[in-house]
Amino acid sequence: MDELDSAIVRLLQEDARQSNRDIARKVGIAPSTCLERIRLLRKRGVIRGYHADIDYNALNRGVQAIVAAQIRPLTRDVVDAFERSLAQLPEVISVFTIAGSDDFLVHVTAQDIDHLHAFLLERFTSRREMVTFRTSIIYQHHSKQVLDPLPEARH
Repeated sequence: MDELDSAIVRLLQEDARQSNRDIARKVGIAPSTCLERIRLLRKRGVIRGYHADIDYNALNRGVQAIVAAQIRPLTRDVVDAFERSLAQLPEVISVFTIAGSDDFLVHVTAQDIDHLHAFLLERFTSRREMVTFRTSIIYQHHSKQVLDPLPEARH
């Protein structure tokens, strides 16, 4: 990616609803060139989609938690099935497969603490492959919406 592509990506991260004409003006290129650059960024997989930033509270999801889980056996089939089943649950926002003492971090939301407790009892404790899990309530969640390019690696 060159500097122009990076500038376009940054503008789209700031506001993906900007018109192509506005993006082109801001980076100093023709709208047709901008449109082609964006098309190529999508084709190369740099831009994977456009998403709305949703307030969880507005969707009656006032409680957030991270669940650290360990499962056994750690076979490909068990790991894949666990990931797939969690990703389909309406309370689950993200599933991270990780290395270390835990195997997964699961970002979940719930209406309230009682709903979270019921969810954990029904969806985690009943699983045969579950060894242990720990739940941490999230008080605040901030995520970076705009990613700047990292500096080039020095060799």
